[in-house]
Amino acid sequence: MDSTATDRFDTSRFEASRNRLASLAYRLLGSADDAEDAVQDAFLRWEAADRQLIKVPEAWLTKVVTNLCLDRLRSAQARRERAVGAWLPEPLLDGDPMLGPADTFEQRESVSLAVLTLMERLSPVERAVYVLREVFSYSHAEIARILDITESASQQHLHRARRRITAARRGGEADPASARRIVEEFLAAASSGHTERLVALLTDDATAISDGAGLTGKLLRYDTPRRIAAIVRAGFKSTPAKRRLAGGTPAVHYALVNGAPAILFVLGDQVVGSVTFDIANGRIATVRGIAAPTRLARLTEAWQQHTPDTPLIAQW
Repeated sequence: MDSTATDRFDTSRFEASRNRLASLAYRLLGSADDAEDAVQDAFLRWEAADRQLIKVPEAWLTKVVTNLCLDRLRSAQARRERAVGAWLPEPLLDGDPMLGPADTFEQRESVSLAVLTLMERLSPVERAVYVLREVFSYSHAEIARILDITESASQQHLHRARRRITAARRGGEADPASARRIVEEFLAAASSGHTERLVALLTDDATAISDGAGLTGKLLRYDTPRRIAAIVRAGFKSTPAKRRLAGGTPAVHYALVNGAPAILFVLGDQVVGSVTFDIANGRIATVRGIAAPTRLARLTEAWQQHTPDTPLIAQW
């Protein structure tokens, strides 16, 4: 095989792993842009490497991507951005290949916005061990080689990560039909001003989080059902000022985002707002509002390839 043919073959081997690597990087970083950058950096290293010495390309690429992600998580910029409370995971429309494997509960849960947020409480190594073991089923011996730690250390990191995530877990998977019904009731109550109905739909310890459309520089957090209901009622009330900010009159669609029920505000073919919900025991435990354009770019790209249902509200 001549060198050109070899390069084409090696490039195709990398491309065959791209989606899996992107899915790994997204779980570690919570950002599609950062995940794509990590995978591209891995490709450059793959091209520069003596590939004849790489016996198991999948293992080599997994190690490179994982450690590139750990470097990003440990960077001063990442620590600064995430420490000031201005960070939420980037939402992805269901069906996006970056969401990766979804055969088991652990795989689906690991890409939920709830768990991606919880993983911020873990150290970078704990986060990596958890994802490699729970999602991609690597053995502790393999994880030890990827992270240059001992098998015993890998087991300890996994134990701590599982304990922290389990302790903060709000419930299991919601029935899809019930989840949609609850979200539609939430939207109807928010749009009509039925505050008492909103309160009844929320758990007693519910939380609402908003990125303030990226204008505030920090996350806005609200607790107590009545406080959340008041904020939601005000936020969902359509006004000329809000329509100007959105650039027009968006439609409101139901969707699944990171495996969770969501409503999307869509103007033309652009998603201008995403509100996702965590459902626990038949009520809403968490509401997350994201409207910063930079956090919705990939979701918008996926939406443009998507055939949506009839909107819940044709003109907001």
